[in-house]
Amino acid sequence: MRRLLFPVLLGLSAPALAADVPEAIARQLQQTFPEVRAEQISPTPVPGLFELRVGPQIAYVSADGRYLVRGDIIDVKSDTNISEERRASARLAAIDDIGESRMIIFTPKQVKHTISVFTDVDCGYCRKLHRQINDYLAQGIRVRYLFFPRSGPNTDSWAKAEKVWCSADRADALTRSKRGEALTARPCSPTPVRQHYDLGLTFGVTGTPAIITDTGELLPGYVPPAELADYLNGKTAG
Repeated sequence: MRRLLFPVLLGLSAPALAADVPEAIARQLQQTFPEVRAEQISPTPVPGLFELRVGPQIAYVSADGRYLVRGDIIDVKSDTNISEERRASARLAAIDDIGESRMIIFTPKQVKHTISVFTDVDCGYCRKLHRQINDYLAQGIRVRYLFFPRSGPNTDSWAKAEKVWCSADRADALTRSKRGEALTARPCSPTPVRQHYDLGLTFGVTGTPAIITDTGELLPGYVPPAELADYLNGKTAG
């Protein structure tokens, strides 16, 4: 069970240990889950239940470390998914850790929203999204691309992603690659493809495009520009 709980996530950055987590409880939890650092343990609104967080993955454990709970905490009074709020915050923090210098970014003249898009150059709906990139920009949506070759490492799609990154003009190379053009860029090292791909896995990305909104919400699949703008504006207003 413990091995299933924390795949590929070990070593990712984590929030500071909450001051109100009793030291004895933190120590007991670490004895039960030695692979989890103490700073990844924090209290929840539920008495006796503590949150374990590794990257954007969240689980819950009893104070004695005996019972592990996988699922969401819902505040029925406010109809709030507390777990998803925590995951959203963790997604944004994890993307920030990547750094914009390791993304390919398309920026409008006036930025209203920023989205992060996991993309595969060979994905049909990713290509459709990118064909409309100017329409997203016209809506004030800044688009930050991260690579997620669905076929995985050592595949043609992975090699194409690396060639995009190794090109002198990455934005132009991404556009041309999504049109089906063959790139001639020489291999370079390092590239962020593996880092992007692993991050997508921790988010639970299984298909592309996968959009992370500026509030940290994960939207699977293609969303038309005007529809996405309306959705993002509604979230901001809310």
